[in-house]
Amino acid sequence: MICNRCDGSGFLNLHQIDEDVPQDYFEYVLNWIKTHDDHDVSVCDCCGNGVDAWYGNPGYHYSHDDPPGNHGPYAYNGGLPECS
Repeated sequence: MICNRCDGSGFLNLHQIDEDVPQDYFEYVLNWIKTHDDHDVSVCDCCGNGVDAWYGNPGYHYSHDDPPGNHGPYAYNGGLPECS
């Protein structure tokens, strides 16, 4: 399931990154976030922790490794991601 909050990119406010930054390289974008101050770009807080990691694949919810029901990273919300 693609995360609606970040449109499957794994990041919020990705449009604020300079055009020359390759947006499909997650580590590159994470490093860009750390080395630039005047922006609101962050790891998505719906499919990730909002800081530096995702709950599985960036921009997606639910993998075969996620526990069913009210367990796992979305347990706080009844087992559902916030954007669903």
